[in-house]
Amino acid sequence: MASALEEKDAIRDLLSEYCFALDEGRFDDMAALFTEDGTWDTAFGSATGRPAIVQLVRDIRAKGGVTPARGIHMVANVVIALAGERARVRSNWTVVQNGPDGPKVGSGGAYADELVKVGGAWRFHLRKIDRFIAPGK
Repeated sequence: MASALEEKDAIRDLLSEYCFALDEGRFDDMAALFTEDGTWDTAFGSATGRPAIVQLVRDIRAKGGVTPARGIHMVANVVIALAGERARVRSNWTVVQNGPDGPKVGSGGAYADELVKVGGAWRFHLRKIDRFIAPGK
C-alpha cells in the first residue's frame, strides 16, 4: 500500500502530465487523464466524457482561427487532501507564452479538482478551472 507521500507525488505527476499534454496539443492523452465520465469545466464551456473533452479542447483552440502561440502551463500552490481512493486538490495556474514584446502571462487562475483512483492510477473526475487572470479582466 502506497504511503500518503507516494500518493501525493503521483497526484502531482498527474497535474504535470495534464499540462504537458495540453501544451503539446496531445488532447487525447489529456482526456485519458480523466475518468470515463470525468468532467472538464472551463471558462469556455464544460464537457463530460473523454470524447467530449477532446472535442471541447479542439473547439476552444479552433475558435482563435489559428494555432495559439506556444505556451506552458505552470502549476503552483498545490494542496492535496487525501481520502482513501479519492482526493481533492486545489492549485493555482498561469500560462506563459511568447508575445510581440517577449514572454508574457497569457492567463491564470485556479484549479479545483476531484480525483479518484482507477486501476491503481489517479484520474480527474472533475477539473473545474477558474480563469480570473486574462486579457481584459
